[in-house]
Amino acid sequence: MKLAFAGTPDFARAALAALLSAGHEVVLVLTQPDRPAGRGLRLHAAPVKQLALARGLALAQPRSLRLDGKFPEDAAAARAALQQAAPAVMVVAAYGLILPEWALALPRHGCLNIHGSLLPRWRGAAPIQRAIEAGDASTGITLMQMDTGLDTGAMLLSQATPIGADDTSATLHDRLSAIGARLVVQALADLERGALKPQAQPAAGATYARKIEKAEATIDWREPAEVLERRLRAFDPFPGCAAPLAGQPVKLWRGRVVPGAGGPGQVLQASDGRLVLACGQGALELLELQLAGGRRITAREFLQRHPMAPD
Repeated sequence: MKLAFAGTPDFARAALAALLSAGHEVVLVLTQPDRPAGRGLRLHAAPVKQLALARGLALAQPRSLRLDGKFPEDAAAARAALQQAAPAVMVVAAYGLILPEWALALPRHGCLNIHGSLLPRWRGAAPIQRAIEAGDASTGITLMQMDTGLDTGAMLLSQATPIGADDTSATLHDRLSAIGARLVVQALADLERGALKPQAQPAAGATYARKIEKAEATIDWREPAEVLERRLRAFDPFPGCAAPLAGQPVKLWRGRVVPGAGGPGQVLQASDGRLVLACGQGALELLELQLAGGRRITAREFLQRHPMAPD
């Protein structure tokens, strides 16, 4: 099938690779403009752009798709490129720009979105992180026919996966991206033979997965230990959780809930390779930490470098 594709990060790259492997003709790729990254803040091409260039695909990187927005010239050029490409359908995965009505209506079969949750739960920007943070037992992928609402379109296909006790956003992301890649290939095969059946999202159960803000990364020891343990996993790899320890800022990557009581933030144990702090309810044993400019290390390594004593 003649496709356009809109996506930017690794999550989207997996879907684009699967579509190419399935033999679809990708006539245009839309992806975000290059961003500065690394210590030198050099412009860096996102994973979808890298794959598109490697495969010789037509590429556009508009700063916006709104004809009445801040960059109307970018939007007009993108619209002209899409009109010339004339795709039968556009597949969208973690693109990062809102598609206006003209873009949704341009392909003959509209736009299909690969969303990282079981809709209508966790509509919005950060469904993977919010599912872990909330303690959901499972999540999944929903293939959706896009409309002008925020992840409100009719559902086409879905597949669930359990959220393990050790899952981070990184591990869950990789599993979901593989599921999404498989589902979109299946959806297009069903579309070609007229077997794709849209189904309206249920009215009940909708939640919103707001964007992760860096300010959320600061640990508040007044919260329950189980909430903080989930947040460590939800914010791994970005933005990571942080708290001052031994007089310096430290990133906290992994922990486990253990019995214990004390004032929030009180050091209950800092010996035998164990670092345990009291929370609003229960206690959290820190297992993996990171000092500024360093690598991730165990609690034992941290205490060897920065001995602490219980409060």
